[in-house]
Amino acid sequence: MRYRSKLVVLLMLCLGVGGCASGGGNPANICSLLKENRSWVKDARRAQKRWGLPTHVGFAFVYRESSFNAKAKPPRKKLLGVVPLGRESSAYGYAQATDEAWKDYRRATKKRLVQRDDFGDALDFIGWYNSESHRRLGLSKWDTYNLYLAYYSGHGGYARGHWKKSAAIKGYANKTTRQAGIYARQLKRCPI
Repeated sequence: MRYRSKLVVLLMLCLGVGGCASGGGNPANICSLLKENRSWVKDARRAQKRWGLPTHVGFAFVYRESSFNAKAKPPRKKLLGVVPLGRESSAYGYAQATDEAWKDYRRATKKRLVQRDDFGDALDFIGWYNSESHRRLGLSKWDTYNLYLAYYSGHGGYARGHWKKSAAIKGYANKTTRQAGIYARQLKRCPI
């Protein structure tokens, strides 16, 4: 009986603070996300102004990388399919930025107090990275498909064409592009 009452209290707490999931709102609907997370509107505007990051592109990257989970990490490798080992990479947070990429971002922007589990910082990172893809690789800031390939493969990997041999990576870029299109259409009904 005590277990049940603790469970009820926990559920009530989750509902009282707007849900237990990171972010709140429906991740497939940008209007729902912005309605539930008002500060994200300001974050999106800042990234747009600073880096030229289209809101629908930035949100599509976050959706693909972490499903709007602030604490997202890659799965652990397993020995014999059972014993947990280290993680596949150091990626973390909304943007799944690796330690190395985050360090480059901090150095380039001179921002020291940024955190990968802060939504505004994650959007700023994506904007910076895509701006670097534009500068280094000549990619349009509206070209979700190629920007995502560069984001996933790294600038060097993209330039060398490593992604061309991977149906999985191209599939991720296609899904991100489709989601960006959905978000762009939704934003016409709930402009920020």
